[in-house]
Amino acid sequence: MQTGTDPRSLIGRKAFDRAGAKIGTVDEVYLDDATGDPEWAALRTGLFSRDAFVPLGPSDLDERGLRVPFERTLIKNAPDFGVGRHLSPQQELELYRHYGLDVPVGGEASTPPDRDFGRIAGAGD
Repeated sequence: MQTGTDPRSLIGRKAFDRAGAKIGTVDEVYLDDATGDPEWAALRTGLFSRDAFVPLGPSDLDERGLRVPFERTLIKNAPDFGVGRHLSPQQELELYRHYGLDVPVGGEASTPPDRDFGRIAGAGD
């Protein structure tokens, strides 16, 4: 996704899978503590469903909404960590592995294991 995107502008946007099917609505955006860039989005996948985390790096934003380059099943089966809290380094690594993505350079080594990261956009700004 483009850097410089205001993460608050993503909240409430529709999200679509790689086939173009609607998978949910962006509920929250999590920022990388080191860069401040949007890194993860929590998608509300249905009225009574949980939120599913998706990576924003490989995703695109267009006039319809957020396009996530993964299949709906993979997204809905993402680990459920709840929303409204920081993602721990272990949780973030689990999400990277789930989506088959490389961990950003320095992601594991540069963050102490007891430090939370992945701030929620607009929280405590």
